[in-house]
Amino acid sequence: MPDPMRSHTPDDRIGARDLTAWPTRSGRRLVALAAGLARRSRPAARSVVSWSSAHLAFVVFAAVALVVLVLLVEGTETVYEGVVGRDGITAVDQPVLDAAVSWRSPGLDAAVTAFTDVGGPVGMPVLVAVAVAVITWRRRRWTPVVLMLIAAAGSLAMTVVGKDFVDRARPPAALAVPPLEVSPSFPSGHTLNATVLTTVVVYLVLIETTAAWQRTLTITLGALFVLSMGLSRVFLGHHWLTDVLAGWLIGLAWAVAVLTAHRLWLTLRERPTPADPADPAETARPLPRTDLPS
Repeated sequence: MPDPMRSHTPDDRIGARDLTAWPTRSGRRLVALAAGLARRSRPAARSVVSWSSAHLAFVVFAAVALVVLVLLVEGTETVYEGVVGRDGITAVDQPVLDAAVSWRSPGLDAAVTAFTDVGGPVGMPVLVAVAVAVITWRRRRWTPVVLMLIAAAGSLAMTVVGKDFVDRARPPAALAVPPLEVSPSFPSGHTLNATVLTTVVVYLVLIETTAAWQRTLTITLGALFVLSMGLSRVFLGHHWLTDVLAGWLIGLAWAVAVLTAHRLWLTLRERPTPADPADPAETARPLPRTDLPS
């Protein structure tokens, strides 16, 4: 019986762009490195689960990228203190917050608060879950679910690590619009999570779309949502501008890592690398073309 969650529609192109093509030398080296690491990991992985090199490349690259990014976020404490000082106020943070305070009004405050709640710990997961459910149903693959779970886990990890290690104070309560938040300020969790999850959703939608105007609209709406979410945190006085900038940069870096891992999986699925000569079973048959593990 055919798997109801599997589709024969292409999932390796965005418009005319082939996601399995790596035109740059660095890209081709990355593919070769991922393939080599996957081959070396297969003997150990086989004792736990039978995965193709494409699956292992995806997992290995995503895991390495997450560790590197978490370490970089953890390492920002020293650099951050040297730049902003222990009072946590840079040359731009306070003037930007003062300008935001001058623009406030009861109606605008309520509207921005309602919008920022969309990117909160309840609103954002619900919004993303609906989008991923629709894409998964259309694609008939579990790939969108797996990508989003990995992206969300990494985003949460970096948010927690950043807040715990930097432990930056939020703007003064007198300059913030209630309800107030008490967790550390750096990085902005709303901004980081919105950046990661929205980028992955946009990527998945781009694979589904066929018209150029649809892709342009998708990218534009995604970018506006991420930018607006970050700026809303500054407007409400819940974060300093530099907290939001960090959220954008860290979030984009992790999202790109997840999407690169997916492209590596697509590439090795389409063009599997030669098997390890020490494994006669692998030499005897080609690597299977399968979907991401569910």
